Amino acid sequence: MRLKILGSNSAGNCYLLYNDSECLIIELGVKFNLVKQALNFNLSKVVYAICTHEHGDHSKAVKDALLAGINVVMSKGTQEALNLSSHRIKNICHGQKYKAGNFEVMAFNAHHDCNEPLSFLIRHPETGTICFITDSYYCDFTFPGLTNIMVEANYSDEIINERMAVGSIHGFLRDRTLASHMSLATCKDFLRANDLTKVNNILLLHLSDSNSNAELFQKEVKELTAKTVSVACKGMDIPFGATPF
Repeated sequence: MRLKILGSNSAGNCYLLYNDSECLIIELGVKFNLVKQALNFNLSKVVYAICTHEHGDHSKAVKDALLAGINVVMSKGTQEALNLSSHRIKNICHGQKYKAGNFEVMAFNAHHDCNEPLSFLIRHPETGTICFITDSYYCDFTFPGLTNIMVEANYSDEIINERMAVGSIHGFLRDRTLASHMSLATCKDFLRANDLTKVNNILLLHLSDSNSNAELFQKEVKELTAKTVSVACKGMDIPFGATPF
């Protein structure tokens, strides 16, 4: 199993979890033509897509995906916010599961400034259990048996406070960031709270262009966890299996 990153920032978020025969699209926040190109225009291997919330950098290609015959899993609140009606939308809420092919997802609540945002546990025989959290300032839960983690580390408190002090960020933007995105400190707290024994990969998501430091974030998380740590960047294509080999 591999993970291809088509975007992981405010310009657009989309990840393809795939092998030779199946693909799960995680987020649809880039132009759908980019998704098709990344799949070599073979949409038949797409089992379904998941969408965490309605903001455009996570959902802009939902309508095109539905028109292409792809089932999209989202909350009822996200569907209503996007004003969409389709038999291919599969509503899910906290604690519910959806399975097709060899992929199973279970939703859990997120904390973001939108209507019923979700995070997901993703399971597949080749990947084990993946925890996917983005655009959530906190996670209420811990999870046993994780093998891969995709988690937001949007900003550093130190960087954003320094920018505030010199007037390079307005207070309302800082406050919105703090109330809707996960800081590096909270990300590290989440990792400390979970059993990382079986974890192979930790992928840091959705770093802010102005309020983060990718090299520093990667270094601090690696020092904390002693795991393989990567910062998600457009164009990356990495192994993402249940074991390191």
